[in-house]
Parts: sequence; C-alpha cells; structure tokens
Amino acid sequence: MWVQPFRSDVQQVPPKTQADHKVAVLLNANARKFSPKIVRSLSHVVPEGDLYISRSELDARRIAQAVLDRRYHTVFLGGGDGTFSSFVNEIMNQVELRRQHHPGLAAPRFGVLKLGTGNSVATLMRSSRGDGILDDVLRARAGEVPGYRTLDLLMVEGKRAPFAGLGLDGKLLNDYLWVKRNVGKGMLNQLMKGGAGYFTSVALKTVPYYLANSNKVECEVINGKASAAYRIGPNGLPVGEPIAPGAVMFRGELMMAAAGTSPYYGFELKMFPFATRRRGMMNLRIGTIPAVKILANLKGLWGGTFTSAIN
Repeated sequence: MWVQPFRSDVQQVPPKTQADHKVAVLLNANARKFSPKIVRSLSHVVPEGDLYISRSELDARRIAQAVLDRRYHTVFLGGGDGTFSSFVNEIMNQVELRRQHHPGLAAPRFGVLKLGTGNSVATLMRSSRGDGILDDVLRARAGEVPGYRTLDLLMVEGKRAPFAGLGLDGKLLNDYLWVKRNVGKGMLNQLMKGGAGYFTSVALKTVPYYLANSNKVECEVINGKASAAYRIGPNGLPVGEPIAPGAVMFRGELMMAAAGTSPYYGFELKMFPFATRRRGMMNLRIGTIPAVKILANLKGLWGGTFTSAIN
C-alpha cells in the first residue's frame, strides 16, 4: 500500500549559494566498518575540525549542536541505517528547537558513507564502497555533486526512520546476528557477513522457524488521518478505490506489518519495492502468507519482484 508517512515538518533545505561547500563528516565508532584506517584515510581529505567521531548518544547530541553552530551545508554520516537515523534525529531535533528563535534556519543536506551493516539508505543513494567514500566527500567539498533527492522518513515513537515494522522483519535481523555469531567462524567468517549471511539466515533459520511455529497474531491496521491510502498491484499501480483516512486497511491474522520510505531493508533486500515511487508516501506491507511460500519465492522477495502479500 501507499500510505502517507508520519513526518516532521522539518525539510532539508539546499544551500542558497554554490560558493561555499562546507562539509562535515560524522562517523559512528560502533559501525561495522569503522576503523582507524578509515579515520586516517578521511583525515587526508577532510580538515581535522570537520571530522567528528561519535561513541555514544551524548557524543551524537554534541556533534549535532556543533554541526549547526558551524553552519555546514553538507553532512556525511558514516555508518549504517542506525547511524543515519541517530544523527538525522539529533540534528533535526536541534533544528526544530532553534527555529523557535530563528524561523529561517536551514537544515544541512545529508550524505551517507557506506560503513554500516545493512546500509539501506546508502544503497538507495548509490553511495560508493571502500575507498570510493573519499571520492564522495571530495566531490561534495568541490561543489561537484550534481543534485540531491528528498527522502521522506517515518515518525515512529517520536523518532525518524527510513523503515520500521513488527513481526517477521525483526526476526530477520535477530536471525542474521545469530548466524553471524554461531556459524560465521573460521573459514566461514567472511561468507556469513553481508548479503550472503543475511540470505543464509533467512533460508536456514527464519523460514524453518516459521514452518515449525505459528507466529501469526490478530491485528487491525488503520489508515491515519492525513490522507487516503492506496492498494498496489504487482505492476506497481493502484488497484480499487482509495482507502479513506481513518478507515480499516486490514483486520485478521498476520506475521508481519512493516513500512518503509526506502525500497531496501538491508543488503539490497528490496522489502518495499514501491517506496519512493510517489512523493510523500510510504510502502506498507502486511505479510499473511505461509513460510513455505516465502522459501519458494526467496529470490523474488530479495529482488522486489515477489509481491504476493498485501501492499
């Protein structure tokens, strides 16, 4: 389904002049690919005062304040989706507070350095891998970024996020972490990381679990008050009549309810294939199909072509 996400009114505003290309790089020291080598590499292309490292929520809050104090036009966030959400929330919260006294305060643009685990936002933005992250930063500092895109975010319990859900999607992540800890050892260490590890955990742990256990729950999903929602067919086009604000969209047993404004869940798993197709809308997916069918269509599910569920 296309549903209007719960969003903050804060918008990312582009700089008013191309003459100043002040760039900050914010790194999460807890990100999977963070290392002293990454810091050394970035220090060659980013001035010392523009490179920030966060090790805690308090660090992130202080860095957010510094970003606005120093009026950076572009802020690169180094980490995965958790890093993206954490820094964006801290910075946007500071923007909202300051706009009470400075209504015209502009928020910075955000860039994403691919240093995390799932990297759904980095995948959407086609961020570079490996040493290519240096080129991404250099282009921004030189003012050679051709454009930017607006990304709507969900508002979940007061926090902004590119995707959220309950049920199956949470188990996917927990199973991946279990496989990496318990199977990804020795010669299998590299194989069980990244997309291969994710795919293995789905096939060997998540789906077998659902084959042996019933995890469906009774649930009612109601459209919000903002706008109509639309059911989406396999071709990505709306089907049937719009669902009015406040109307019931689903009532019954389900194993997953998840929504995203980015197509990717992580490791290029295209959980929300219709996200970003319509501005200001999120892709809501309600899973009701049996685990056997998921296993039989795992490749299509990963590529976003298997849509045999409620969209």
